[in-house]
Amino acid sequence: MDTQTLIDLQVDAGIATIYLNRPEKRNAMSDDMRTQFIAALERVAADKSIRALVLTGNGKGFCAGGDVTGMERRMQAPTGEVAFNGWHRQQRVHHTQTLLHTMPKPTIAAVNGAASGLGADTALACDFIIAAEPANFTWSYINRGIIPDGGGMYFLPRRVGLSKAKELIFSGRKVELEEAFQLGIVDRKTGAETLVADAQAWAAELSKGSATALALGKTILNQSFELSAAQVFAQGSQAQGICYTSTEHRDSVMAFLAKSAERKAQTGSKE
Repeated sequence: MDTQTLIDLQVDAGIATIYLNRPEKRNAMSDDMRTQFIAALERVAADKSIRALVLTGNGKGFCAGGDVTGMERRMQAPTGEVAFNGWHRQQRVHHTQTLLHTMPKPTIAAVNGAASGLGADTALACDFIIAAEPANFTWSYINRGIIPDGGGMYFLPRRVGLSKAKELIFSGRKVELEEAFQLGIVDRKTGAETLVADAQAWAAELSKGSATALALGKTILNQSFELSAAQVFAQGSQAQGICYTSTEHRDSVMAFLAKSAERKAQTGSKE
């Protein structure tokens, strides 16, 4: 069993940065790594002092996908246990991806190298993707005789459209950075030397507003393609009711009124 720190979580000025830390394996996701990843995501979600999350990889790759060694161990299980073991593993994978996707604060994947299979899906589970050369994306599941299991079949069509998502998933071909940017897989490009810093600065910019409004708005936006307009309005009404009671809303309104009163007083004194 791995005893090293496979997930490195750092927090600075309210911005959490998670480094996938298995560089010798291009950050391929092992079971032990996933356990540490879940713990880090749960901590970030629960800590109100953390306003946003950046996810990146140490070394030359972002994430090479699932650990093939783990796949081999699963195939060596007794025939009658393979299916249930696979189902149990899928629950862990989906729990991890759901924690990332539903994080109640902005999330940015800073892709520094290859994002393959589960690695590509993990980047897509974030709200935004910023990348630098030599970043590339591959939905390479087909090459292992399996289908995308980290959310790719949900996230990818929403970024590139259904037919292009089918083409990328059916072929398993590599998408280089420029094409990824043109397709909308990548939201921003930057230099390799400044990738993490640029992602952290973007995260700070995105999270300046009300944490309450951000969390509630993100929750509804994540469902907006599946909901009717009436359902979005209904959820929005409930969320807005909560926002009305928040400290951020009250402080903002009171500050605006105080500033307005000050301007009126100054204008009145000049008159």
